[in-house]
Amino acid sequence: MPDDARQSEAIILIKAASHASAKHNELVYCAGVTPEGEWVRLYPVSFRKGADALAFKRWDRVRYSWEDNPDDPRPESRRVVPHSMQIVGELPQSERRDLITRLTSSSLKDATASGKSLALLRPHNLKFSVRRKTPDELREEQADYERIASQIGTDALKPQKPFPYKFHYAYATDEGPAEGTYQDWEMGETFSNLAESFGEAQTLARVIQVYGKQYPQKGVTFAMSRNTTSDPA
Repeated sequence: MPDDARQSEAIILIKAASHASAKHNELVYCAGVTPEGEWVRLYPVSFRKGADALAFKRWDRVRYSWEDNPDDPRPESRRVVPHSMQIVGELPQSERRDLITRLTSSSLKDATASGKSLALLRPHNLKFSVRRKTPDELREEQADYERIASQIGTDALKPQKPFPYKFHYAYATDEGPAEGTYQDWEMGETFSNLAESFGEAQTLARVIQVYGKQYPQKGVTFAMSRNTTSDPA
């Protein structure tokens, strides 16, 4: 462990879609809040198979060692020391709504004006859409997976082929209309697993029902960043 590494804890709120990396295997962009309620970005976080696996999920409380990242000046950024992350608990269901309420802002502009690069927003007028990736996009992603797999072994990557769809939300906030890509890691994993059992068409219909109808009716909170797209939390 580096001499200047520090230890911290965080409650995971965001797990965005993963990508392949020759250095870190499969990377997951994630973010959360400290026990004091301060935002943190955790990167790189890798998912591996076998004894080294750490399949944390949203609402897990994790402990990790970290350093400052000179390549990322955002105040919330934490460069996680490899293999240092541990799951130490889970935020109780009874405490989750209060946490989300305390973190929610009226606009991303208000949050960034205070020096933050992450915020939770409560959007309205949501419209969910699905786009199948083009053959060129799929070929490019597949080539990346195959290139990385040839260097680190096929068992190290999951999934082993690119996800075929992109999901989007158009919505409105106090700042006006906007749109963003839904990049939730767990939803992508769920889609892939369900498609193996029920087929792609039936699974896609279920996703549209849940994310296009049920979520907008219940109300959704978006985790937003100055330079990333949305991830409903």
